[in-house]
Amino acid sequence: MAAKKILLITGDYAEDYEVMVPFQVLLMAGHTVHAVCPNKKAGEDIRTAIHDFEGDQTYSEKRGHNFNLNASFNDAQPETYDALVLPGGRAPEYLRLNPRVIEMVRHFSTAGKPIAAICHAAQLLAAAGALQGRSCSCYPAVAPEVTAAGGTYVALAMDQAHTDGVLVTAPAWPAHPAWMRQFLTVLGTRIEA
Repeated sequence: MAAKKILLITGDYAEDYEVMVPFQVLLMAGHTVHAVCPNKKAGEDIRTAIHDFEGDQTYSEKRGHNFNLNASFNDAQPETYDALVLPGGRAPEYLRLNPRVIEMVRHFSTAGKPIAAICHAAQLLAAAGALQGRSCSCYPAVAPEVTAAGGTYVALAMDQAHTDGVLVTAPAWPAHPAWMRQFLTVLGTRIEA
């Protein structure tokens, strides 16, 4: 397996697990991962949010950790990366308003490069026009955006993931084992059972 260079685009109040777990798993698997955030440089932090499922009509939200970015957004050139990771949480709702973020997501989609998106990250895929004719999972509250963007929403249990070609999606952080396994398969990373 050749190590891949992966871009992870995130922002303040991204879901804590959805940033930290893929970042660490992909590094553990031998890949290079650059975590970036608009208007921030390598060495700066984002604040994360912890979303939990506690029996309410929606998830609860609590303050999470600080996550240290290891690359600068302005230096990230999408054409130099092999794959993209998009965490969920609150960040996608405002990141989709950033034209450069949308341009970057669109690059990975139109170039046919692997993309892993979870939870609310489908908002970024929808805004970038990356869901037309594709199927994906996401947090159920984002399903209307998937269908409005021309995609097919795949309803899954919270611990499941869905792959459509090189697009790997999941509804929320309980799906990390399935989501990361499917993404690593798409990347050509061999994982022994």
